[in-house]
Amino acid sequence: MHKSDDRILTTHAGSLPRSPRLTELLVAVSRHEDVSSGELEAEIEASTSSVITAQRDAGVDVGNDGEQSRESFVTYVQHRLSGFGGNSDMRIFHDIAALPGYIRRAPRFGAQVDLLAPPKAVGEVKHLGGDAIDLECDRFMNLSEGVFADRFVTAASPGIVCAAMHNDHYASYDDYVMAVAEAMRVEYSAIAGRGFVLQLDCPDLAMERHVSFGDRPLEQFKVFVQTNIRALAHAVQGIPRDRIRMHVCWGNYDGPHHHDVELSEILPLLYEAPVGAVLLPFANPRHAHEWRVLKEMPPPADWLVVAGVIDTTTNYVEHPDTVADRIEQVAGALGDPTRVLAGTDCGFDTAAGRGQVASDVVWEKLRSLRAGAELASARLM
Repeated sequence: MHKSDDRILTTHAGSLPRSPRLTELLVAVSRHEDVSSGELEAEIEASTSSVITAQRDAGVDVGNDGEQSRESFVTYVQHRLSGFGGNSDMRIFHDIAALPGYIRRAPRFGAQVDLLAPPKAVGEVKHLGGDAIDLECDRFMNLSEGVFADRFVTAASPGIVCAAMHNDHYASYDDYVMAVAEAMRVEYSAIAGRGFVLQLDCPDLAMERHVSFGDRPLEQFKVFVQTNIRALAHAVQGIPRDRIRMHVCWGNYDGPHHHDVELSEILPLLYEAPVGAVLLPFANPRHAHEWRVLKEMPPPADWLVVAGVIDTTTNYVEHPDTVADRIEQVAGALGDPTRVLAGTDCGFDTAAGRGQVASDVVWEKLRSLRAGAELASARLM
């Protein structure tokens, strides 16, 4: 992965605002409604071009295509893998169940991709062929030539696919997650093969503690994390570690989060992943203090840390000095500012229609990210 010895580079976690019409089309796709393929491709092309330009103008150094062609960060795989159908029976999050008043005050969205009833595995999971990922990579390659210092493409981890899209076919969870890992190897290899950094989105490694493991012992959750990391390791065989970054978070929603697992409980397990960087959220109110854990439990010496210093669930625009302070805290914990990239806590539009931050505010936040990174660079490097 690209790093700099003279300034803090900026990046983000992946999803960026989609155009209103593209959102409508992707919601329809997610519902398996008839959509004009010509119109869909034209909207994806235009929206991708727009977010690449907006990233450049905001000063993003390591950018992506904003996940414009995907309905959500995880359910897009139902169109690329066999074996999915019906609906999963999603549990209510443990923090929300404990404080039900949140539901009565939760924001109401318009047309959106439904992440509460995603499909489930009802047959053998296999990759259907590389046309979709090839098209996605080709589009991004052509539209972003010469724009960024480095480029990344996101992909759902085997663990989050299995956590979100439940198993109604395989004899065990282990069998299911390994089947998904084998299928997703096609996606990961295609991304890495084009020279992009592969970002694995792994909220399962933290968020599932207060979702499917909310009423079970912590040790059982840790076994789940270890199982998912083994599946991830299988799926990325042959890809250099220094071209893989892993995004771990506790869920991109403006909820209570008071049942989130502590970073200190899972960080040693995360260090077993065969990656070269980890993206962690340090901007939101629940996890802003956990940069200290990096000092107590240092990451492998060759790892980079993408520090989430911009909150993706609030329309407050962080002051550049606040951004700089957060970057400096992480750099101080690591003892080396060249190992730090400045990023966002999560994506801004993880499922079409569910973005919590206004699109123009997103770009203002990313401009503040760049300004804060420049301040931190002047102080640290």
